[in-house]
Amino acid sequence: MKTTLYRPVGLKELQLIIDLNFKGFPPRLEWQPIFYPVLNQEYAEQIAEKWNINDEFSGYCGIVTAFQMPTEYLKKYEVHNVGGFIHNELWVPAEELEEFNANMIGNIEVKKVFFGNKFDAAQEDVATKFITTQRF
Repeated sequence: MKTTLYRPVGLKELQLIIDLNFKGFPPRLEWQPIFYPVLNQEYAEQIAEKWNINDEFSGYCGIVTAFQMPTEYLKKYEVHNVGGFIHNELWVPAEELEEFNANMIGNIEVKKVFFGNKFDAAQEDVATKFITTQRF
């Protein structure tokens, strides 16, 4: 059995995902102790649209990604509710992300993209070209 998880990312993280051929998420930065995929697309869209598009580090862009994992494997991670009814996420310790990626089924997919007022579509990087030339 498979479970679909979602991860809102910014432009820089999408570039790292592209560099990994959509087969995994990049290692966490030293100040990021957990990787937290969310359990539904609606919550991922809220983060992407309300937070990422206003964040310089995200490139003023919110990108909702989706990926599949074996349901049995995910049972090792506790679901954390961090707000309202739909705000459920898994907390994967940063040091387990490589193993987590190795258990992924298929590729990471981009489901939806949100652009902030400060987003620069003229950037020449691969991630910008990818999200501005595809339909999601």
